[in-house]
Amino acid sequence: MAQQADSHVPGEAGLWLLIFGEMSFFTALFGAFLHARGFDPAGFDAARGALSKPTGMANTLVLLTSSLLVAKGVEAARKGDTRRAPLLFRLGLACAAGFVVLKGIEYTSLFGQGMTLGSHPFFSFYFGLTALHLGHVVIGSVFLLLLSRFTRRPLAKPSHLALVESAGVFWHMVDLLWLVIFALLYLVE
Repeated sequence: MAQQADSHVPGEAGLWLLIFGEMSFFTALFGAFLHARGFDPAGFDAARGALSKPTGMANTLVLLTSSLLVAKGVEAARKGDTRRAPLLFRLGLACAAGFVVLKGIEYTSLFGQGMTLGSHPFFSFYFGLTALHLGHVVIGSVFLLLLSRFTRRPLAKPSHLALVESAGVFWHMVDLLWLVIFALLYLVE
């Protein structure tokens, strides 16, 4: 007999409104980027050449790894594994820190090359999108830090699990946004 699929929606209902709002806002920014790029594709491509694809790829791999760790951390928290869950969230937090460090190195390199918000419209979008995303990484990192402490004990109420899941969903949104940012800024020619 086939097993019935779990119809549980993770997290709090209000979180999904936040996620929808955040995704809509970023979608509008992505659309504005593509619209502006349409007026100067050669200039945008030339400006994009200043970015380090290996650094962008490293950031992508770091965030994808963090997403896997957070998913496994939520799973461990669901099972009441008070040893693995905090560890997995701390490892996810370490990946987030790696992302921040790599982004700092990249910003420093670009500033050293004279690239600023005013250098070209591409860099206005680059710095705007990546700084906004970086803010989300910092917020998500606070959540991961809290989860690494909160899951040291078994979750006593269903609402506790909903909070853990909500933080995990937020982190996955951060990763998804980066995938689109990476594709638009580093790969689109």
